[in-house]
Amino acid sequence: MKIRAEVRLKPGHFDPEGDVTAKSLRELGFPVDAVKVGKVYVLDVKVNSKEEALRLTEEMCRKLLANPVKDDYTIEVLNT
Repeated sequence: MKIRAEVRLKPGHFDPEGDVTAKSLRELGFPVDAVKVGKVYVLDVKVNSKEEALRLTEEMCRKLLANPVKDDYTIEVLNT
């Protein structure tokens, strides 16, 4: 089963990579106000149900993929 987990900074956290990217895009002439950088993980998990896939991916995010102090995340099943 394919699962998509998107990890992004919580509101109010400094995003230096996003700021540098926005500045670079403006220097190239693009009308960009701000950029927020995140990570997308596409996971193939061997499970028997959508519920189990969501539970395992939630655990992966809590234990490794996201820092609960500074990150939010969303999880989506891409196919079953």
